[in-house]
Order: sequence, then structure tokens, then C-alpha cells
Amino acid sequence: MGSSTLLSLGLKAMAANYAGLQATGQNVANANVAGYSRQSVQMATAPGQFIDGFFMGRGVDISTISRAHDALLTREAAASKSLSAMDSARLQMLSQIETVFKPGESGLGNATSVLMGALSDLSSQPNDMAARQVVLSRAADLATRFGEAGAAFDQAQGSVSSLLQSAVAEVNSLTRSIATSNQQIAASRGLGQPANDLLDERDRLVSRLSTHIKVSTVEASDGTLSVFVAGGQRLVLGTQAGQLTVLKDPNDPERKTVGLIEGASSRALDPDSLGGGSIAGLLRFQNHDLVDARNTIGRLATGVAAAINAQQQRGLSLQPPLGQVSGSPMFALGAPLALANNTNARDASGLFIGSVGLSIVDAAALQASDYELSENAASATGWSLTRLYDGLRVDVSSGDVVDGVRIDFGVPPPQAGDTFLLQPVARAVHGMQRLLTDPRDVAAASPLIATTAAGNIGTVAVAALQVTSTPLPVPGGTTLLSFTSDSGDYDWQVLDSAGAAVASGSARWTAGQALPPPPQDFNGFSLQLSGVPRSGDVVSVAPTSASGLATNNGNALALLNLRDQPVAGGRTAGELWAQITAEIGARVQSAQSAAEISESVSSQSEASRSSVAGVNLDEEAALLIQYQQSYQAAAKILSMAQLLFDQLLEATRT
Repeated sequence: MGSSTLLSLGLKAMAANYAGLQATGQNVANANVAGYSRQSVQMATAPGQFIDGFFMGRGVDISTISRAHDALLTREAAASKSLSAMDSARLQMLSQIETVFKPGESGLGNATSVLMGALSDLSSQPNDMAARQVVLSRAADLATRFGEAGAAFDQAQGSVSSLLQSAVAEVNSLTRSIATSNQQIAASRGLGQPANDLLDERDRLVSRLSTHIKVSTVEASDGTLSVFVAGGQRLVLGTQAGQLTVLKDPNDPERKTVGLIEGASSRALDPDSLGGGSIAGLLRFQNHDLVDARNTIGRLATGVAAAINAQQQRGLSLQPPLGQVSGSPMFALGAPLALANNTNARDASGLFIGSVGLSIVDAAALQASDYELSENAASATGWSLTRLYDGLRVDVSSGDVVDGVRIDFGVPPPQAGDTFLLQPVARAVHGMQRLLTDPRDVAAASPLIATTAAGNIGTVAVAALQVTSTPLPVPGGTTLLSFTSDSGDYDWQVLDSAGAAVASGSARWTAGQALPPPPQDFNGFSLQLSGVPRSGDVVSVAPTSASGLATNNGNALALLNLRDQPVAGGRTAGELWAQITAEIGARVQSAQSAAEISESVSSQSEASRSSVAGVNLDEEAALLIQYQQSYQAAAKILSMAQLLFDQLLEATRT
């Protein structure tokens, strides 16, 4: 009896310590495996047995093999990893489009400056065909640079679409794997012991899932883990896995969004509710950073092209008949778009019923923003326009002009419940090209020329003449200014091409001020005088003659002066470009800082999780020695029990 009890004690001790050696060896083997949780054998004293009036010990039992795990730290590590992945994905895409805003000779700002330099040469030599050709070449270069910017934005959008497809495919693979792990873990619960390796694998899957999309988890009583996204949308429920899909954005078919498959249909998820992960970072870049980049470059292109086109059309070209052909626009731009939401009312053939048209009437007033046109029952007009950049909302009706853009409702007009995404400048650079090919088409000459009469006795002189209307109110007309005093009083008269007076009046000129004083308009021009007029002095503004057309540089000077005039937002082209590059630089720097901070937080969270669940090799080495010594001691018990048993057998034989 005694030897058998001793044998049982030794066997249990050997088994327990052997299990400890196995667990420690498992820890050492998986010390460098990401997501592995340290395992340890939990031992308990076996219930004693009452023998001969005493409770005699029956050794040790293995109660369980536990897993070092902290649910809170694991969730925090996954959440911080999700935020880091979001910031990293956004930074990666911002770095891709940052090249569009490069400074120096390869930048858009330099291309604009080079065109202005060519116009300066033209103003010095308006009759030089080589100088005119250089202007056209520089205009083509500028259009090409803007077109390259549009292509870069399209490439970035293509990258977003491709990366979203890859991320969603991996998410779907991970959700299926999590559902399979749930099934295996639930089955193992019936054995009464935790499936440590399966639990580790599921945590690793959830951690990988968090790099793509932020998730929240809830563990059920059967050990299964349910996974939710976007504020409570089911992605994994027990052993059932949901699936994500990439959809076209209902507002803009060129953009993408992510939806949850529900039976035979899909429901788009709100991008702002995703919270984290690479998918959220990509959508944030697409819906905000890329939109802003398109609009800022589009406004610059529209402002520059509109200003040059307007001034070009105020001049005269060298095309025959000389002196009669006004300049043609130099640039073409992509048209403003009004995109119908995919849910708008359709007819029986599937076409949208209502439509909206956009036209730019004042490029200088344009804003770098998209707009949303939607029904508003509380509005007197029934429709409201929201500027998406800052949320400014105004009531509108057909024919209204907002931020330099005219909005016209089509026939039939928008229907109840319709919404439209308006993009006045977002696609401007995609259609930008130089229209002129013949150097003679460059309108360097002004249609008007100002001169002072030879008999003037004062020092009055023409400082500058600028044509402000196209066409002129009185084509071929001549304006005469006759000073009636030495203090600036004058009479004015406009004669038509036949010499008949069509308008006249009196006014007073003050040094430093332009003529005519507002709100008068002699004949679509603004005149700057210098010097001191005397009574009887005459200044005339007459049509440029055919013989003087080749040497007239009036419009070339006006084109050159655009360099110092506001083109949009109250800023010159140079100032606007400097503002754009500063803004994108600040945005990239902010994104880089956010990525570095979130990566640091993620590393710290993972370190905190690993400090609890990770393997410490020094500690495991100490445990190996401890279990080895305990195993050897248990073996000694068996040896002693065997010796006693042999002695008993020997005694019985005698």
C-alpha cells in the first residue's frame, strides 16, 4: 500500500513537471511569433485521502494550462494599430500628389512666370513672329503642366481604388477566418479547457483586421467573438462572416466608397464612421485631400486662363482683314460639372429626369470648393446650395450666381428629393489646352490708340490705355476729350465710324485718377493721363489703323500686366500658387506628424500588451531549471518507491 501511494505521488509529480517543461518549451519556441501569448501550467494539490486516522496527500493535479492575456490591452493595441494604419495610408497618398505642387523650374508657378516672360518679349517686339511663336509655345507648356496635374490626380484616384479593392479583399478573407476560428473555439469549449493557440490565432486575425478597418468586439458565452464596424454594423457574428465590397460613390462615380453586402444588395457605409484603418485613411484622402487639391489647382487654372482669354479677346490679331479681327481665346478648359446623385429620380428608360447646368461668369470670384444642391422645404426657393469646403449654405433658384458660378435648372428641373454635386473647377485642368496655333492669332495690338493733339500747350500725356469691353460699345468709334480749363474740366464726345456724335458730356479730371470716372463709360476703355492739361488741349482715343497694327503693343502690355492683377480670391497667379504650395506643404507635414505620433502610440500599446502576454526568455530559462529539478526529484521518488517495493518482494520470499 505504501509503495503504491509513493509511486502515485511520484508519477503525478513527474507528469505535472513534464507538462511544465512542455509549456515552457512551447513558450521558448514561440518567443518571436507575433501575437503569441505565454502559456503556463496551473497546478493544484490533489484532494487528500483519510488513512489510519490521517489525511494523506495524493500529490498534484494539472488544473489547466492558462494563457497570459489582457483583453483591455489587446483591444487598445488593436485600436491604436488601426489609427496608425489610417494615418500612414493617408500620408502615403498625400506624398504621391505632393509632386504636383513642386517648386522650381518644373512647377506650375514657374510655367506661369515663363509665359509672362514671353509676353514681356512680345510687348517689346509685337511684330516679331518668333516672339509670337514663343508665346504660343509657353502657353502650350502651361496647359501641359496643368494637364499633367490632372493626370496625377487621376492616377492618385486610381491608386485609391486599387488599394481599396485589395484592402476589402483581405478584410473579407480575415472575417471568414475569424468566423472559422469562432467555430473551432466554440467546439473546444465542450472539452472544458481553453483552446489557447486558437485564441491567439483569432487575436492575430482581429489585429490584422484592425489595420484595414477599426473594429469593436464582443465575446459571447460560448467563446465566439462578434466583430462590428462603423458604429455597430455587423461584420462577424458568431460563425457567420459578413462581407465588404467597393462601391461607386453615389455623388461622384469616379470616387469609391465601401459598403456592406446584405443579401442581394449592398449598403454603403458612412466613411466618417469608420474611425480608423487603411480604408478610412484612403477614403479621407479621396474625399477631402484629393478634392481640395483638384479644386485649388482647378481654380488657379481657371483664373489664369479666364484672365488671359478675356484680355486676348480685347485685342486685335494680325489675321486679315487687318484691324478688324479680334483675338480668340488662348486656352480651353474642362467644363464645370453638375453630377446627379445616383438616387435621383429617373424615367422609365433609367435616365435622370431633372438636370442642372453650370457656367462660370466671374472667374475671379471662384472658390476652391465643390457644392451640394439639395431640396430644402424651408427655403423660399425650395432649394439650397451648400459649399462643402466650409459648410456655407444659401438658398438658390434657377439663374442665380453664387461664387462666380451661374446655376441653371434644366427642363425638366430637378425633382423633389434630388441632390446634385456641383464641381465648378474640379475638372478644369483635364480639358485645358492651347487653342491658338498661328502666331498671327496672338492679339498683341489694342483696338484703340490714345494720342494727344499736336497743338496742345499743356504737358498732358497718355500714361496707359486699357480696353475694358469686348466688343466695344461703339465699334470703330472715336472719343474726343477737350479740356475747357486749366484745372481739369473737360468735354467729351463719342463719334461713330462715320463721324457722327453718338454721346457727349462734361466732367472733371483729377491727377492720378482714371478716365472716365465711374460709372461713366465713354467707349469700353480706361485711360490714365499724366502731366498738366491746359484749356484747349485735346486727347483722342481712336481705332488702331491697319498700318499701325503690327507695331501696336497695347494689348500685349495689358496681357503682361495680368501678372500683377488678381485672378482669383483677390490674389495674383504667383500669390495664389504660393498659397497653394504652402497649404499642401502644411497638410503633408501635419499628416506626417500625425502618422509619427500614432505609430509611436501603437508601438507603446503593443509593448504594454507584450509585457503581459509576451515571452520573457530569462524567466522561461529559470522555469526550465525549476521544472528540471522538480522532475528529477519526482524521479527520485519513483526510484525510492521501486526500491521499497523490491525490498518488500524480497522479504516475502524469505
